Amino acid sequence: MKVFNETATREALPFDFLIERLREMFRAGCHVPARHVHQVQTEAAQGTVLIMPAWTDRYLGIKTVNIYPGNSNRGLPGLFSAYTLFDAATGELLAHMDANVITSRRTAAASALAASYLARKNAQKLLVIGAGRVGRLLPLAYNEVIKFKSIEVWDRSGTPADTLASSLSAQGIPAKSVRDLRAAVRAADVVSCATLASEPLLHGDWLAAGVHVDLIGSFTPQMREADDAVFAGASLFVDTAEALQKSGELLGPMSRGVISASDVLGDLTALCVGRIDGRRRNDERTVFKSVGTALEDLAAAIAVYESCSDRCYAPR
Repeated sequence: MKVFNETATREALPFDFLIERLREMFRAGCHVPARHVHQVQTEAAQGTVLIMPAWTDRYLGIKTVNIYPGNSNRGLPGLFSAYTLFDAATGELLAHMDANVITSRRTAAASALAASYLARKNAQKLLVIGAGRVGRLLPLAYNEVIKFKSIEVWDRSGTPADTLASSLSAQGIPAKSVRDLRAAVRAADVVSCATLASEPLLHGDWLAAGVHVDLIGSFTPQMREADDAVFAGASLFVDTAEALQKSGELLGPMSRGVISASDVLGDLTALCVGRIDGRRRNDERTVFKSVGTALEDLAAAIAVYESCSDRCYAPR
C-alpha cells in the first residue's frame, strides 16, 4: 500500500492536470452509488460519517468524511477525511490519501472545468466570494482556463481576503481584496462563491449582463449563497442531478416557483461529452451549481496514484 500525505497529495494534483482528468472522467463515467450517511453517538461526542464510494472497471475508491461540530471546543477542525483506493478487479488495497486535499482541489477544479464551457471567452475580471479552504484555490484553478486581467477577493472577515490577495500577487497573479461587495459584483465577468452562508450574499440585481455565476458553498437544504433573482432568466447548469436534491440554493427557488427542475439545461457530463452547448450568447447569464460528487474524488485519487509513486512513502 502506498501512502500519500497532505504534501504529496497536493503536489500530485496541479490544476492544469486535474482539470483535464476530471474532464476525462466525466466523459468516461463511473459507478457512483448514493452516499451513506451515519450518525455517530458516543459518551464523548456526536458526529456524522459520510461514506462516498465510486468505481471503474480498474479502480474502486472510498472517501470517508467524519464531521464533528463539537471539535471546536477541543481546538480541533470539525472535519477529517481520508481516501482509500483499491484495485477494482481484486479488492487489493492500493493507496491511502489525504482526502481534505482531494476534496478542496477537485472542487475548485470542477468550477474551472464548468467555466471553460460557460464563461465568456473574453472574461477579464474574476470575483471570488469567500477566502476559506476552497476559495483560496479558486483563482489558481480558474487561471488554468481563463487568463483574467484582474482578480478580486471578498470575505466577510476582511483579513482572509487580504491574505489571499497578497499571496496571489506574490505569485504574479493580479489580485486585490475588496470591501464593497455590491460594486465588485457589478464589475465582475465571473463570480465564484465558496462560503458557508445560510442567507444570500449575492443578489441578482447586482449582476452585469453576460456574467457567469459559480455557486459552491450550499450543499445542504439550509444553506444559500444567492437570492432568487440570480436564477431568474439565467441558463442553469449543475455538476450532477444530486444538486437538485441537496442544495438550498436550488430547493428554495424551486419551492417558490422561480425555477423548476426542467430549467436545468445540463450537467458536467453533458457539457464534457458535447451533448449540450455551453454558453450561447455573450449577454447570457450562466449559473453553475455544484454539490460535489464521488466521481471527482475518484478521478483525483487515480491521478495521484498513477502520477507520482515517488512522492509517497510506505508506512512504518
